[in-house]
Amino acid sequence: MSDLQIGLILLGVVLILVVLLFNWWQDRRVRRRMQEHFPEREQDPLMASSPEQSHVQHAGMRREPGLHMRADGDAQGDDASEVDPATEAVIDIAFAQPVPSEQLYQGLQGLHKVGGKPVRVFVERDGGGHRARLRPQEKYVSAQLAVLLANRSGPLTDIEWSQLWTAAQSLAERFDGAVEGPEQEPVLARARELDALCAGLDAQVGLALQLSQTRALSDVSRALKEVGFLPHGGQLAWMSDQGLPRFTVLFDGHHLQDVQTDGVERVDLLLDLPNSPADEQAFSRMASVGRDLARRLDAELLDDQGRPVSGGADQAIDGQLLDMYTRLAEAGFQAGHERTVRVFS
Repeated sequence: MSDLQIGLILLGVVLILVVLLFNWWQDRRVRRRMQEHFPEREQDPLMASSPEQSHVQHAGMRREPGLHMRADGDAQGDDASEVDPATEAVIDIAFAQPVPSEQLYQGLQGLHKVGGKPVRVFVERDGGGHRARLRPQEKYVSAQLAVLLANRSGPLTDIEWSQLWTAAQSLAERFDGAVEGPEQEPVLARARELDALCAGLDAQVGLALQLSQTRALSDVSRALKEVGFLPHGGQLAWMSDQGLPRFTVLFDGHHLQDVQTDGVERVDLLLDLPNSPADEQAFSRMASVGRDLARRLDAELLDDQGRPVSGGADQAIDGQLLDMYTRLAEAGFQAGHERTVRVFS
């Protein structure tokens, strides 16, 4: 091999090394820029200030919207939500000076609900920008407290509305702010109207499996999982392709997480229509699963009146439920969607 060939080979190796080094340097620079804009944090520093807060965060308990901090940079999912004027009443609080997120977070502690009505918190960032979650190292010029007008506990009451006003005034006093909101009577009138509307759209359909003898809870749960039920929020549910429960299971009238005994005498299948996705075969699907379970568990399948279920009525009931799904949608409530679940809970 000549000196020229050797020189060309060495030159090629050097060029390859230079290209690799340049690519590594470019990749490292890009990563640094991304980290500056989207910092990665394994744990929210504001949620780990005490052992109790840390326990709540990792225990899988429900987090109320707007009352916890976001340390990441993904704003799209959080800030997409907004006040729903058809189902919520809002009290606005304008702060005299921008309030740091850490201080506002402390001021909002415990404001998850008033009475039986959930409260959502929205804020406006100093410099502009809507927020449905507080974030570290930001400041806010105003906050909105949005309370649900009605749910299955009934319409918003004067006591619940007064509790929200008290919370709003307390927050305003803490940060030298001003409170503005609607008068009580129009709010309560809207609440009664929403409650009446939803009462005509609400429906739950149940089937009961009356076991021939008491069975161990573990055996019954195993049979349910074998046919396709999955854990969901402390209960067992038959899931849709969208990951939403079509119908759930009760053991002697209790969800799985609330059962206190080892023996089961009755298993109920419950289709909560507003909280399940629309389905042209809503009842027949549940009835088919119920008949399969009846064979496996040596049980009798009964309707909600305690009568044996016959296959001849499945399609007729499907049609009735589909009509209710349609009425829900026409009223602005898509079955299974977050907005509908808030009202029908």
